[in-house]
Amino acid sequence: MKLTKIITRFFVPAPLVTIYYMLKFGCKVSPKAEVDLSPLIEIGKNTRISSFSKVKASDGKLIIGKETSVGTNCFIAADFGGVSIGDYCFIAPNVAIIGNNYKYNRLDIPVCQQEKTSKGIRIGNDVWVAAGVVVLDGATIGNGVIVSPNSVVSGKIPDNAVIQGNPAKIIFKRR
Repeated sequence: MKLTKIITRFFVPAPLVTIYYMLKFGCKVSPKAEVDLSPLIEIGKNTRISSFSKVKASDGKLIIGKETSVGTNCFIAADFGGVSIGDYCFIAPNVAIIGNNYKYNRLDIPVCQQEKTSKGIRIGNDVWVAAGVVVLDGATIGNGVIVSPNSVVSGKIPDNAVIQGNPAKIIFKRR
């Protein structure tokens, strides 16, 4: 980890991070949230990031649109594939959006030491991601989608779908 990343992640007080994002983007980041102080992060106006959430952008862009709400205890991590969350989204508590993965095809090397991959995650506008959902690397969620609680999303979800399960499947379309 680079020295500047270590300093900004561990030594900059949370209230300063809150003020920085409020002044730069007009968003509200709880002082009890852990948000990287990074040029790779863009947060839209009037977006709220609640307490105990972690927002990380290690090697890729993380964009959160305007008027989006990130609930308590969420984890959002972008890697080189990036993570994009649209406008007017509701990310409920305890959601994990994980923008990377590992290859696991070699048995002679531990999985954690194999190559890391990152296809990226795209979440459209006006999406409700309910409590406990996990969105995996490579997922694309269309506009107007509702993801039922505790679902696991890993593929492409069309606009206005209501999805549920592990893996998440369409249970009906909103009209």
